[in-house]
Amino acid sequence: MSDKTIYENLTQLGTATALPDGPDTAVLEKVPNPQAGTLYMVRFAAPEFTSLCPITGAPDFAHLVIDYVPKDYLVESKSLKLFLGSFRNHGAFHEDCTVSIARRLVDLLEPEWLRIGGYWYPRGGIPIDVFYQTGPAPEGVWIPEQGVAPYRGRG
Repeated sequence: MSDKTIYENLTQLGTATALPDGPDTAVLEKVPNPQAGTLYMVRFAAPEFTSLCPITGAPDFAHLVIDYVPKDYLVESKSLKLFLGSFRNHGAFHEDCTVSIARRLVDLLEPEWLRIGGYWYPRGGIPIDVFYQTGPAPEGVWIPEQGVAPYRGRG
C-alpha cells in the first residue's frame, strides 16, 4: 500500500486548519492500518486537555490517556489533536467528555479494543477520574498501565 493510497482522503493533514468550534463539528479522520492483522497497542496522551463546566463556564482540566488496539484503521493524529482541542469551549461534565471521546473513536475506527482514562484535576476540592473501555484487552498484546498517578494534592 503506497503512502498516497493511505493519505489521499485526508483533509486536514498538511494544511492550515482552524480549531473546530466544538466536538460536534470536529472532523476525525482515519487512515488504513498498514500493519492490519498484527496486534499492537497505540497510546495518545493529552496532558493539557481542557473543557468547560456546563453550569458555571469555568475551565476544567484533565490528563487524558487513550489506548487502542487497531484493526483496519488508525486515527490520523492531527485530526485527533483538533478534535480534542475542540472541547476547549465546549461545556460538558467530566464523565460526558471522557466517554464521548471514546465512543466517537470507537464509531470511527471499530478497533479491536479501546480504553480511555480521564484524570481530571480538582474542582471544588474533588478530583474526578473517569475510565471507559470496550471490553477485555485482547490476548497477546502488551497493555501497560496508563502511568498517571492519583491526585495527591500538595503532597
